[in-house]
Amino acid sequence: METVLVEDVLHRFLLECAGVRGVIVRLGSAWREVASRMDYPTPLRDLLGQSLAASALLTGNIKLEGALSIELKSTGALRLLFAECSDTGRLRGLARWNDALPKALVLSDMPEAIMAITIGHAERGQRYQGLVDLHHPELAAALENYFQQSEQLPARIVLAANDQHAVGLMLQKLPGEGGRDAVQDEDAWLRIEHLTATLGSEELLATPPEELLYRLYHEETVRLFQPRPLAFGCSCSRERVESMLRSLGREEIEATLEAQHGIIEVTCEFCARSYTFDRVDAQHLLSGGNATSVTVQ
Repeated sequence: METVLVEDVLHRFLLECAGVRGVIVRLGSAWREVASRMDYPTPLRDLLGQSLAASALLTGNIKLEGALSIELKSTGALRLLFAECSDTGRLRGLARWNDALPKALVLSDMPEAIMAITIGHAERGQRYQGLVDLHHPELAAALENYFQQSEQLPARIVLAANDQHAVGLMLQKLPGEGGRDAVQDEDAWLRIEHLTATLGSEELLATPPEELLYRLYHEETVRLFQPRPLAFGCSCSRERVESMLRSLGREEIEATLEAQHGIIEVTCEFCARSYTFDRVDAQHLLSGGNATSVTVQ
């Protein structure tokens, strides 16, 4: 009987003999739900999948309240990429691009590119944001450098995605963590790096988490912790849309109603849920009341 989740799951683990902690994320249906929202070119689809896996991966060893997002903006062909994992394991993501997208997406070549990792509650104003140095061509290397700079501890990250799965593996060296020989074993981190370097994208994508960890680190005494389920989920809501409309002001709302024949329709780009407002709903919003005839399609 299968006792360990193999898809849409986050596993924390400990390599006891080496004094290394790790997180592995494997996305299946949650990733396919995100990828199906648009007809992404293959290089962008794979980068979005890697980013989505990474957003979950980075939540593995932190106390998270709210959500963790990875956002990339540039003035080039890839204009925006956004991936987010909430504290309840809900994932969402999207990307926007121009028609002339290059065959290979190299982060260090993107003009005026900025990548930010944001943690916390946007509504409460409790957010921490850090910028990721994009001198590295690949996302995994850029995130490794981010951890090295922010935590002064080495990290090893491997990411892969295709049309079916998005997978991430992260290892972090923790002084004094793990088994009794970890402190004395000065070669432990180097050994783990060498073992991890044997992992190719195809193997990472094709192998269930428990089996993969055994293949790589069976001599390191792997302790696998309780799995955390993940799923596609969007944080959009009627209340958030109403708040957004109020922020536009009366003049713009009335102009939109006039242009759209008395109906304002707002569609969430993440989940495609549609919120429809008529003139009566708009009047309630502008007067500070609660809309009573909003329909959600």
